[in-house]
Amino acid sequence: MKLAVVGAGINGIMSAWALRDAGHEVDLYEQGEPMNATSSASTKLLHGGLRYLEHGDFGLVREGLQARKWWLSQAPEIARSIEIAIPVYRGAGRGRWTLKAGLALYDLLAGQSRLCRHSWLDPEALNAQVTGLRSRHLRGAYVFCDGQMDDYALGMWALDQIRTMGVRLHANMPVQTISLNGVLVTPQGRKQYDGIVNASGPWAVALLERSNVKSHNALALIRGSHLLVPRRHDIGFLLESPDDGRICFVLPYGKHTLIGTTEVQQSADEPIVCNAYERNYLLRLYNAYFKPEIVDDHTIAAFAGVRPLVASGQSDSSAITRESAIEVQGNIATIFGGKWTTSRDTGLRVANLIQDWASSNRNQARNSTN
Repeated sequence: MKLAVVGAGINGIMSAWALRDAGHEVDLYEQGEPMNATSSASTKLLHGGLRYLEHGDFGLVREGLQARKWWLSQAPEIARSIEIAIPVYRGAGRGRWTLKAGLALYDLLAGQSRLCRHSWLDPEALNAQVTGLRSRHLRGAYVFCDGQMDDYALGMWALDQIRTMGVRLHANMPVQTISLNGVLVTPQGRKQYDGIVNASGPWAVALLERSNVKSHNALALIRGSHLLVPRRHDIGFLLESPDDGRICFVLPYGKHTLIGTTEVQQSADEPIVCNAYERNYLLRLYNAYFKPEIVDDHTIAAFAGVRPLVASGQSDSSAITRESAIEVQGNIATIFGGKWTTSRDTGLRVANLIQDWASSNRNQARNSTN
């Protein structure tokens, strides 16, 4: 089949990979440059999502942990294992045994994909390994392992793989409309395809609306902002915000430290930038746990991306599922939501749906001739 994928973020790239691997002819369209939007503005983790266990997303966590293993094995020069500590303070935050139960379940769900078994460090052992962590009321910390990557480099690595496989990339080629019968329109004209995959991420709904295609799904757009500061820790940290108890990360990243992320509702036409409130939120988080304090003038960089989450009516953005949904209408398959780590699984689901749809069409054509 001749197929088009719209959007060269990580979901589009991995959908093109799975479709080409299944033997289809694939064109990949991107309105700008590949991997230059949300997919390169993540927290740089390959993970199951420990915090998703609180919301009962056990299947999603298991899927992420299995997917993490695939990325680490395929591109070890770009993705690696990282130790992450969760400090425990007397009378503050989630209790030690609550964390213990969550980490034990995280290890269990990882199965043979587990990178290390979680462990407990007392304050003396922790202070010997970490500098600058505030020690007042510190009981110790749990340490577990997850994956860390350079999201842009890893996405471009995947893009190189699919171009070698024969996927044709059309960069700086905005798709204006798509139709239920497989017609795709760009500034260069109309092109007919057997099927179109709408992998436009935060702009997936906007593309459908421009094309007068109604959908049963909706997106909640959540901006996640990050700061890069001139200090480096040897391990990462999973911390509770002193403002609202949300889970955030402080991670070594190159020679610096990455702090993130926020969760702020965003509209599709609003600038995707880290605002002053978010900068202060992340600095308060860091300074609540580490000394000496960092002020805004010390910040090296700030960046933000928009996560397209499947709208579920939840007022708390942290509780909105990171599961993806794929909706098929006519010759269009649209991806809603999803996680960076599980993008390969999303691509495989797209390929399976296209295969089922193609088989159904062949059967209908065969029956009509009998």
